[in-house]
This record gives sequence, C-alpha cells and structure tokens, in this order.
Amino acid sequence: MQQAIRIIGIDPGLRRTGWGIVESAGNSLRFVAAGTVRSDDKASLATRLCQLYDGLTEVLERSAPHEAAVEQTFVNKDATATLKLGQARGIAMLVPARAGLAVAEYAPNAVKKAVIGVGHGDKKQIRTMVKVLLPKASFDGDDSADALAIAICHAHHRQSLAYRLAAASWPELPCP
Repeated sequence: MQQAIRIIGIDPGLRRTGWGIVESAGNSLRFVAAGTVRSDDKASLATRLCQLYDGLTEVLERSAPHEAAVEQTFVNKDATATLKLGQARGIAMLVPARAGLAVAEYAPNAVKKAVIGVGHGDKKQIRTMVKVLLPKASFDGDDSADALAIAICHAHHRQSLAYRLAAASWPELPCP
C-alpha cells in the first residue's frame, strides 16, 4: 500500500486566498480540508500581505502537508491589479517554501484540464467536478474550490515520471 501524500493547493488572491488539502495515495484522492484566508481590504498593502502570510502559515502548521501547488498568475489589462496579485502569489509561494515544502506551479488552463477535462471552463464547472472527484469535499466559495482543483491537478501530475525525476533533483530549499 502506498503512503498517502498530503498536498495543499493554493489559489492566491489579495482579498481572498483559497486553500485546499487532499491526500493522494496511488490513484485515490481523499478530501482533508479547505478554506479561505481573507485580508482586510481597508488595510494597507503591507498589512494585507502580512494577514495572508499569517493565515497561510497557520493553515500549514495545522494541516502538515508534504507538498504544495500554487496557481500561476495570469496577466490582465489592469497592470496594478496584476502586480498586487503577483505579490499575493509571492506570499502563497513563500509560506510553503519556508515550511520546507517543494512548491509546484500550474497554469490555470492546466488545472482546468486536469479537473474538468478541457483547458477552458467556468467556476461552476470546477466546483461541480471537484465535488465529483472529492464527494466529501466542503468549501466556502470559489477560491477554496479552485485551491482543491489545484491540489487535484498536482496529485495527477506528481505521478508522472517526469515530475518524479524533477522532484528528485530539486536542491534543498535555503529558506527554512
């Protein structure tokens, strides 16, 4: 019997950062937990980033995942919003890296393809398929459902030979 690997998926956002945790053992997936870390939109950017950092740190300490996956940022027409999203994404990558976890990154289309079978789809389709793949899953909104989808995507991709070979060659992380 294969040992279960606990994976946290993180859907970064400055207002709301979704997180979802699954356990993967071979081809089976099991829902562990999901939620959303929120920042105060009336606070300064630095304070909001601290709120995200503290919230994600608490989630990782409580859930003890083995690996992390974060959605890559897409660039939109609003450069300021894209930059702020990038800063929130930096926090989403920093927290698991500081905890000593390898952090994988996935494009939004790759996540959708892994979960709904095609690279384009809406939030409702993602929520529906997450519930199909993880029948016991409960989530508090689109952000945590997306985070579970990211974790599912990672669970599928980590089984590939290319991922295993790449992960074996990753250097030790200098942060912790």
